[in-house]
Amino acid sequence: MIQVLFSAPDSQWDDYNQRLPEACRAKGLDIELTRDLTAHDVEFIVYAPNAQMRDFSPYRQCRAVLSLWAGVERIVVNQTLTQPLVRLIDPGLTQGMVEWVTGHVLRHHLGMDDHICRQDGIWSPVAPPLAAERRVTVLGLGALGAACAQALASLGFPVTGWSRTAKQLDGITCLSGLATLPTALASAEIVVLLLPLTPETTDLLDAALLATLPKGAVIINPGRGPLIEDDALLAALGSGHIGHATLDVFRTEPLPPDHPYWHHPRVTVTPHIASATRPATAVQAIAQSMSEVLSGVSPAGLVDRTRGY
Repeated sequence: MIQVLFSAPDSQWDDYNQRLPEACRAKGLDIELTRDLTAHDVEFIVYAPNAQMRDFSPYRQCRAVLSLWAGVERIVVNQTLTQPLVRLIDPGLTQGMVEWVTGHVLRHHLGMDDHICRQDGIWSPVAPPLAAERRVTVLGLGALGAACAQALASLGFPVTGWSRTAKQLDGITCLSGLATLPTALASAEIVVLLLPLTPETTDLLDAALLATLPKGAVIINPGRGPLIEDDALLAALGSGHIGHATLDVFRTEPLPPDHPYWHHPRVTVTPHIASATRPATAVQAIAQSMSEVLSGVSPAGLVDRTRGY
């Protein structure tokens, strides 16, 4: 019997207690799921970064910590964490992100706000351009960014993808390294941010890089709030250089009611809903990671701590 510690909010326990043992049995794994933090003989820890656990040092038998989130910036810096850390790569998480990103790219591409929000009685039959005429750049080509870039390309958008390290994706113009970032942004009428949050990416989109975007460009950020320097973005919105920002993530969450983003006419705030971990699909990914670790195979989401993701 494989001992698995579930360290996540109480509200998630019933779903995972029901689904995870079943998903593991389908992989030939017999597990006992527990919430007992004193059970130091556990072999795996299923962990959400907003859980109470802070000290991983007692769990010397633990083979891996399996995150319930795609982002690991809150845990990777924990000095007590010596066990392998695996971030969640989940088809449900990916599909949710693809749907949200595609929806908001199309919203801005088609100018839907003009018709939804401005029912002013003025008949203005101006057709939007086709997707082939709207250039999109996706910053970050991990599992989520690559899936979004390919979905947008399949709709006909010319897509440039940028990442810190070199990637190759069919149908995507791929650039890498900081030296190419201004080039990736210079032609971007719509920018989608899906980078991991690391010391190198914090405040990456500052005043200088915002200035490289074409006038009127749209920024869509479902990645991490601190990727953008807030004051610089507000200034660029105020000057009209940035046409709109659709933001799903923020430095402080929930976003305080008095934050300027709430009231800015060129900002759309969504409450960190671009994608969510869905137990029905997440348990399949977790069971797969356990099976890989037990078989001596490096799991797909194994975190490289030198890079922070």
